[in-house]
This record gives sequence, structure tokens and C-alpha cells, in this order.
Amino acid sequence: MTHRHNRQITHENERKTLWVIVLTVVTMAAEIAYGYWSHSMALLADGYHMGTHALALGLTYAAYVLMRRCAETDKFPHGTEKIGTLAAYTSALFLGVVGIWIIAEAAERLLNPLNIEFNEALAVAIIGLAVNAACIWLMERGHDHRHDKDYNFKAAYYHILADALTSVLAIAALLVGKYAGLVWLDAVVGGLGGLLIIKWASGLIRHTAADLVDMKTE
Repeated sequence: MTHRHNRQITHENERKTLWVIVLTVVTMAAEIAYGYWSHSMALLADGYHMGTHALALGLTYAAYVLMRRCAETDKFPHGTEKIGTLAAYTSALFLGVVGIWIIAEAAERLLNPLNIEFNEALAVAIIGLAVNAACIWLMERGHDHRHDKDYNFKAAYYHILADALTSVLAIAALLVGKYAGLVWLDAVVGGLGGLLIIKWASGLIRHTAADLVDMKTE
């Protein structure tokens, strides 16, 4: 009964992940396009941050498909759970690289600032935050954290939470820049978003690597 319950949870998590991928990719494309057009580093950081989550979610979904298909073979005598862990580890490496790129881009904007179209940038950032909230609601709906041991899904869930936080930072920076004239704060917040990505990625790398080699983290 427990095994069947876990399989049902995993199947539901796979379905939720697919819907979140669709929402994330559409919003990511809009934010990056408007970020370049409006010259907003904070919005670009939010868009690329969402892009890293789209990649991570894609790896999460691919891992679900592989876990489901490989479970029907005899190639994994100890189970297929570590496929999901490997996917999370790979996405964490990519997160770290993108975080470094965002910090470098933010530094460039501080040295060579550009004019920002605040109204357009704010509109897209708010839409991005709304999409993040919708994704969180979708992943939380009917979710039982007490019985769900799906690490793959938890990694994807934390990606969305981190993305929502970056969206809030972007909106705050744009509002301050528009009404207080602190345009430089946009680049600073973009850099902070990059640091957030690196911090989150390092933690994920540490835990997933430990799980892959069966090492205790405490």
C-alpha cells in the first residue's frame, strides 16, 4: 500500500512539474525580451534566473520520465531514485554558472549605466511574480509534505520559491529607481539576485553530491 501511495505521489508531482514548466518558459521569454528592451538589469536577472529554473524543471521532468521507464527494467536493482538526484545536481551546477554571469553583467551595468524604461519593466516583473505565485499554488495544492519523500520534486519547488523572491527584489529595485531616482540600485539588486542563485546552487550541490555517494551530511 505504501509503495503504491508513493508511486501515486510521484505521478502527481510529475504532472504538476509539466504545467509549471509551461508557465515558467512563457514568462521567462517575456521577461528576458522586455529586460533587454527596457535596459533593466534587475528584470534581466529575474528572467535569466527563471530560465535556470526552467532548465532545472526540465531536468526534473526528464528524470521523472526516466525513473518511470527504467523502473520497469532490471537495470536498476536498487531503485531509480538517484536519477532524480543526479538531475538536481546537474541543474545546480548550471545555476552556479548563471549566477556568476549575472553578477558580472550587474557590475558592467554599474560601470556603464543605461536608461531604464521603468513602467514597462515593472509591468513584466509583476506578471513574473504572479506566475511564480501561480506555480507555487499549483505545486502546493493537495501536497502532503509529511509523506512525500520525492527529493526531485522538492528541488524543483525550491527553485520556484527562490525565483519568486528574486521577482520581489526586482520589483522593489525598479520602484525605488523610478520614484527615488536611485537607478544604480537596479544593478545592485541584479547582483544580489546572482549571489542568491550561487548560494542556493552551492547548497544543492553539497546535498545532492552527498546523496549520490551515500555520504551523511550531518
